[in-house]
Amino acid sequence: MSRPNAQSMKPATAAKKLDVYLPATPAEFQENAITRAELAALQADPPQWLQDLRKNGPHPKNLVAAKLGVSIAGLGRGGVVDALTTEQISALIDENPPWLIAERENYQAVLTEQRRLKAQRVEGTAREA
Repeated sequence: MSRPNAQSMKPATAAKKLDVYLPATPAEFQENAITRAELAALQADPPQWLQDLRKNGPHPKNLVAAKLGVSIAGLGRGGVVDALTTEQISALIDENPPWLIAERENYQAVLTEQRRLKAQRVEGTAREA
């Protein structure tokens, strides 16, 4: 059995690595496997469509959540189920609805607790050594 020279990935995987929303990419990108070399070329010298997607969106949920300062689950609780454009994200930030305020507070509390637990583990490991 021979191994192919170039490893390829599904378009969804490539879109995730490029931080873009797959349905917003060109049909050619969505329909064909992407090699690692092609992905590296897209990252090194992004074509106009990729630059536009990164700048204006629509953005995948992980980026929307990061830009809003909430978790992906928090987006769902807030009723955001679709990808958002940069303009829509800015409008949400300007509007600052009650759910967004609550989710930001909740997310910050979770991050604080994660940092506390990590510090506690590091301290415990240091004591054992």
